[in-house]
Amino acid sequence: MRFTSEQRLEDGVLEREFTLGEIPGILWTSGSAPAPLILVGHPGGLRMMYPRLVARARHAVAEGFAAATIELPGAGGRPRSAVTEDARADLLRALEAGEPVGDGIVDRLVLPLVDKAVPEWRAALDALLPLPEIGGPVGYSGGVISIGIRLAVVEPRISAAVLFAGSFVPRAVFEEARQVTIPLQVLLQWDDEGNDRQQALDLFDALGSKEKTLHANMGGHTGVPSFEGDDANRFFARHLK
Repeated sequence: MRFTSEQRLEDGVLEREFTLGEIPGILWTSGSAPAPLILVGHPGGLRMMYPRLVARARHAVAEGFAAATIELPGAGGRPRSAVTEDARADLLRALEAGEPVGDGIVDRLVLPLVDKAVPEWRAALDALLPLPEIGGPVGYSGGVISIGIRLAVVEPRISAAVLFAGSFVPRAVFEEARQVTIPLQVLLQWDDEGNDRQQALDLFDALGSKEKTLHANMGGHTGVPSFEGDDANRFFARHLK
């Protein structure tokens, strides 16, 4: 891992951009005592998602956490996958035509992303956890929900997760969900356009964790109420501190 830039935000949060091989990332810390780490998940490139990512990260750092994110495969300036691009085009055609989105499209769109992204998140953990400003358990917060589920199954350093529903989920991930055992909090926007509410509810039911909570709010995909950030911090405070 190599740090490439550093700036102090107006609230005192230290923001450092880094690269991990070809993978860009950002780390936010308070610069004080070692803090539990929250991995900030998201569905796109860092530049496009930055306003939302930095808001979530600063909110977490203000409550005593460190926060970090990396760019997903095929997003931002990273090389595109022809298979994924074809699947995305098929998805858009189905949605525009009002047709059901078949399992084949979802598998081609999501499973290669999960297979590539999860090892990258684990490599980022390998690089971040030895830093002196990071200490204690790790949480995952955000989407893509299939990535969060896979991480919860295979990465023992993640102790709790806040998962954002609202993305298409392959049937194979439903089977993985039954293996999840860490505490979970799942956010669902009830009127999320273009996504299957019943599938999100079925996925929540499939998750194997004994401690799991569903927060469902009215509104579309980007209308998550601001108080959910406070609830997420309280959830992580219970399980990471």
